[in-house]
Amino acid sequence: MTYFKKTAVLLLVLATAACTNPDRFGGAGADGANGAAGAGANGAVAGSASDPSSPLFFNQTIGDRVLFAVDTSTITPEGRTILDGQAQWLLTNADYRAVIEGHADEQGTREYNLALGQRRANAVREYLVSRGVPATRLQVTSYGKERPLAVCSEESCYAQNRRAVTVLSFSAITS
Repeated sequence: MTYFKKTAVLLLVLATAACTNPDRFGGAGADGANGAAGAGANGAVAGSASDPSSPLFFNQTIGDRVLFAVDTSTITPEGRTILDGQAQWLLTNADYRAVIEGHADEQGTREYNLALGQRRANAVREYLVSRGVPATRLQVTSYGKERPLAVCSEESCYAQNRRAVTVLSFSAITS
C-alpha cells in the first residue's frame, strides 16, 4: 500500500509540473507566431503580473505598501496615489479581503513602535474606506519593529521599515 501511495503522489506531482508553464517552449505556436494560449481577453495570462485581476498585479503594478515619515502616521501624497490604486483594485475585485500591516523602524521602544504601526495601519484602512472599500473587507494589525525589511542602522534602512503593507487574501464575501 505504501508503494502505491508513493507512486500516486509521484504521478500527481509530475502531472501538475507538466501544467505549470504552458509557454515553456518559447511562446511560438505551430505557425511560428507568438501564441496567446491561456491568455485572457486583454492578452494577460491569468494570475500573472500582467493580469489586472491578479494579486501579483496588485503587488507589482499598483503597489502593496506605502511609506511614512519618522514618527508619523500621516499618509504622503505618494502614499495617497498608491492607495487610490489599491482602492480601485479592491472595488473591482470584490472577492478579496485585505489585512493592512503596520510597521515601524527599529528606533524607539517595542510598545511605542507597536502603537505607531497600529496608527499607520489604521490610517491606511480609513483612507481605503473613504474611497469606498467596505470596512468589513479590511483588517489591521501592527508588527511594530518586529518584521523589518532592511536591517542596518542607517536612514535608508529605517525609511524602508516605516510602512504599511496591504496583504490580500481570497475570500468569498457573503452579504
